[in-house]
Amino acid sequence: MKLTDSQIIQRIKLGDESALDYLYEQHYKMMLRMILRNNGTEQEALDVFQDALIVFWQKAMDVNFELTSKISTYLYSVCKNLWRKELDRKRKFEDSDKEESEYNQLENQEMIKIIHDCISELGDSCKQILSYHYFDGLSMDQIAKKMGLANSDTAKTKRYKCKKRLDDLIRSRYKASDFLD
Repeated sequence: MKLTDSQIIQRIKLGDESALDYLYEQHYKMMLRMILRNNGTEQEALDVFQDALIVFWQKAMDVNFELTSKISTYLYSVCKNLWRKELDRKRKFEDSDKEESEYNQLENQEMIKIIHDCISELGDSCKQILSYHYFDGLSMDQIAKKMGLANSDTAKTKRYKCKKRLDDLIRSRYKASDFLD
């Protein structure tokens, strides 16, 4: 059964929710295509269309409401505006994440440079053991063999002492606040 726009509005004014079902059947696919073409998902299209139907329902219930276009045009405009707002919100969120990621990268690069500078001031064996462990990801057994140490426990002890010297060196030159803005 085909309903005219005025019949749909009349049903809405009477509180007949089947008018919403009818609008969904008639117009959802058009809104879905519009949102999919504009970087949206099917779920986002459904959410936007449902919000547009609520907006239309509320407007149609107003005694002073006068439709000056076809319902399809009205719904399309509402969906388009809601989708633009959603895209703007997403863009701001992505920009914020991007800025935070760039800041974290710079902060990490700065910390790595400080650690490298301080490691370079340690003795050769400390440089080696810390590099093998932290940068190359070698196990204590592998480090012991590579460095000619007695066993992995000796390598662990040496790594602990070197790490402590590195920590002390970093703390003597920098404050925690140097890394936090």
